[in-house]
Amino acid sequence: MPVQVENVPERSRFEAEVEGQTAFLAYEVHGDTVVMPHTVVPRELEGQGIAGELTRTAVAWAREQSLTIDAQCSYVRSWLAKHPDA
Repeated sequence: MPVQVENVPERSRFEAEVEGQTAFLAYEVHGDTVVMPHTVVPRELEGQGIAGELTRTAVAWAREQSLTIDAQCSYVRSWLAKHPDA
């Protein structure tokens, strides 16, 4: 299932609306570093690859902005370890 992910800078997060529910990956930019503290996917939507798409999009954005990623979220840390070239 393709997931549409949007950067919503006024909320400092990437969002995906699926089946009327919102999943998101929060971020905070501090100078040349982006902190990614947590990812939230509603329980009913787990296991559909939504967190992965949120992370893929957020990491691509951070790289485009030349930001260093501080992956405080365990999911983001794990994703980065599995995708070192992302």
